[in-house]
Amino acid sequence: MAKVVQFLGLFLVVAGISGTVDQLASQPFLSPVLNFVNHYVIPHMAPLQGYEVICNLSLSVVGSIMVIVANRPERSEG
Repeated sequence: MAKVVQFLGLFLVVAGISGTVDQLASQPFLSPVLNFVNHYVIPHMAPLQGYEVICNLSLSVVGSIMVIVANRPERSEG
């Protein structure tokens, strides 16, 4: 399960960075996959419109937190 969370977190980091690059310049590399948030989520949520760069950077931060948490060793209470 930790590997799935790590993979999802890594994807969110890359998607957030790619979305930020897409907002600041053109991003043709895997655009439909990596810029999913820019193309399908942000346009349909009115409070997020106009804050695309912040949303994408926040997505990267959330992904980084997921990777860090998934890498933590489990403690056994005892």
